[in-house]
Amino acid sequence: MKTSLAAFVVAVEEFIAKRPDAALSIAFLLTSDEEGPATDGTTIVCEALRARGERLDYCIVGEPTSVERTGDMIKNGRRGSLSGRLTVKGIQGHIAYPQLASNPIHLLAPALAELVGVQWDVGNDFFPATSWQVSNIHGGTGAGNVIPGDVVVDFNFRFSTESSPQSLQQRLCAVLDRHAFDYEVDWVVGGLPFLTPPGTLVSTVREAILAETGLHTALSTTGGTSDGRFIAQICPQVIELGPPNASIHQIDEHIHVCDIEPLKNIYRRTLEILEHAHSR
Repeated sequence: MKTSLAAFVVAVEEFIAKRPDAALSIAFLLTSDEEGPATDGTTIVCEALRARGERLDYCIVGEPTSVERTGDMIKNGRRGSLSGRLTVKGIQGHIAYPQLASNPIHLLAPALAELVGVQWDVGNDFFPATSWQVSNIHGGTGAGNVIPGDVVVDFNFRFSTESSPQSLQQRLCAVLDRHAFDYEVDWVVGGLPFLTPPGTLVSTVREAILAETGLHTALSTTGGTSDGRFIAQICPQVIELGPPNASIHQIDEHIHVCDIEPLKNIYRRTLEILEHAHSR
């Protein structure tokens, strides 16, 4: 992301130096909480713009989207994210007297196996099928002879436009209800899916990539979420384009120097093509 930021800034400097009277309004939006709660950055700016009645024409998010070479893949959409914390309640007791207790882990196990096997949807031409994954299970007191009183499961849906948060919540709870145990679920919608169909921005970025690298870039909606989910609410055309992501979130996360200049040039070429189209 820092590579994209540097490339954005220099690309705009070069563009403005050549076209100081360009008929474009360009803005940068930098945030530090996209990987966290995402409550104090892009979402606040989008709310302010919406309140002013201001819409954006195009947005490029500098997510590291490339695979092997800069420009070989761009994201023209992202799946939604829906997280849940499931608490199944039992009765704590001595492990030698199970008739006096109710083991919530045992109650949950059949339902968990059923949920793992559910096909939530099959996706569509732009999105893969919705995925449901468990990230954490917490149960037990730490003692080897105590049946726990509850078990807590953290899970997440990465969902396509074929499903909604409401439909996924209803289907998951229907499975739990069939198993007839005491439970509660706390839900958090991390973001809704968005999609930018092929159009002005996609074709412009593809043209810029081809001119700079000779690559015919692939479109994809895979991967995690990004702040594009907020911007898409006020901007009809949002894509993500950045350097290769081979070392993303790893120790010694890095970008090869040879990938920086082409990225900057792609951003500048995109501005040039858009400006030329709008000035005709």
